[in-house]
Amino acid sequence: MKDPRFPELTHNQVTKLKAYGSVEDYKKPTRVFALGDNLYDFFVILKGAIEINDPYNNTTIVTHGKYEFSGDSGMLSNRAAQFHADTIPNTSLLRIKPNRLKEAISKNSDISDILLNAFLLRQQTVLSEISGGLKLVGSSKSNATYQIRDFLEKNHIWHNFIDTDSEDEALELLKSFDLSESDLPILINSESKVCVRPSVDEVARYSGVLMDFEDKVFDVLVIGAGPAGLAASVYAASEGLEVVTIDSESPGGQAGKSSKIENYLGFPTGISGGDLANRAYIQAQKFGCNISIPHRARNLEYNKDHFTVCATNDKVIKSKALIIATGAAYRRLPIANISDYEGSGIYYSATGMDVSNCINQPVVIVGGGNSAGQAAMFLSNHAKMVYVMIRGNDLGAKMSDYLVQRLEASEKIEILRNTEIAKLRGDHHLESITVTTNGETKDMELSNVFSFIGAQPNTKWMDSIVVTDEKGFLCTGASLTKKDLTKCDIYSNREPQSLETSIPGIFAVGDVRADSVKRVASAVGEGSVVVSMIHRYLSDLK
Repeated sequence: MKDPRFPELTHNQVTKLKAYGSVEDYKKPTRVFALGDNLYDFFVILKGAIEINDPYNNTTIVTHGKYEFSGDSGMLSNRAAQFHADTIPNTSLLRIKPNRLKEAISKNSDISDILLNAFLLRQQTVLSEISGGLKLVGSSKSNATYQIRDFLEKNHIWHNFIDTDSEDEALELLKSFDLSESDLPILINSESKVCVRPSVDEVARYSGVLMDFEDKVFDVLVIGAGPAGLAASVYAASEGLEVVTIDSESPGGQAGKSSKIENYLGFPTGISGGDLANRAYIQAQKFGCNISIPHRARNLEYNKDHFTVCATNDKVIKSKALIIATGAAYRRLPIANISDYEGSGIYYSATGMDVSNCINQPVVIVGGGNSAGQAAMFLSNHAKMVYVMIRGNDLGAKMSDYLVQRLEASEKIEILRNTEIAKLRGDHHLESITVTTNGETKDMELSNVFSFIGAQPNTKWMDSIVVTDEKGFLCTGASLTKKDLTKCDIYSNREPQSLETSIPGIFAVGDVRADSVKRVASAVGEGSVVVSMIHRYLSDLK
């Protein structure tokens, strides 16, 4: 049976693809792209073969034969090549540039299905089965190291973490580069270039997920790449609009932090938030959406015929319409020294990266929503005991019934009702907590607390340009009064659309919108529906 990672195209499909590229002949062995190359090309083998060679492990991963093709999902963004590609003698190839490949994928559904399925499977193989990629050296107990690991993990960036607390190789690497532990964390790329104490922006540059934009006015700028923002990106780009999407952290938003979503339509066995986000991320790029991470919107200017968003990294993006999909962030626990332990004992998501610290250890989950329930079920497979801590008495007040039943049935999960954390202790990493239950206090020795409490809208950067409710969530449509509306020709001729804010052309979708339903399916629905409203607004500008 043919390996689905390495399918063959049909003669008819290859003929279609020839319209997007050029045929090249190689009499001698030739390297057609190398590890670290940016904007590397896509190749279909017409005669001969291409070997995909792994320089990290000195192995050949696969040899592509006739009508097979090179490449992976990184070709749809700015990510660099992860391996070498070498022809054998007397090879003939169809070469297609990345921008033309996106065009071919967008216009030919049969080709799109084969290529994207193979790309996703190849990415999964690289991330889970092959050792290599960027090297991150640091302490697993370091907040700075955790932030970088979290970014690499959630953005599906191939990397190898080397822990200075447990691996001799880490100290040997430091010596080889004449560095000390005070220089940690360090990042080493494929060319053995070292970045000392890198910021997340520098990590993004190293890995290619941070991109630059043309100096032009786009049709739509989507701010936030959670389920709502990604849905808007997919539908807007698929309908021919020029779309830019930015996010401050990673695709997926709060949903991306969920270890397993079981009540999302079409996935009866569930899907992790990270996998769902990654699929949508690739899908949006398939239709030509430009996605850059991490770009955090800093301020907004309204220029009547277009909007200007100033983002971090000193980038300015101009767009005719804005979709605000910045979602809501989990609140911090109200404890004075909480910042001392964030990333070193206090966490706001529970993913595969966190499992190693929890094996046969007690952990605490704070919160009573679905994210807390999903995290508890996930960690209970590895931890000694999981304590789910809620301030009230009713676990089912905010959590879906199927999760409540599973938590209560599990022998490795204990529900601590009417309970809050009062104190955190530890020298450099969390070591113990004090909790209060109905006025009584007790100490618990543990080093991992996962917090999923409350939600604060990510709207401070907008500086009250548009109308919000008392909590800062964006008001749209029927929740706006006439006095709320910006005085302009558009609103003198029509009412704001259901997802449109007090300024025409600025739309809010997902958790950032006042009175929204805090569910993944609802966010995706709003992100899909808003595109029809964008079209109406753009027609108003003409």
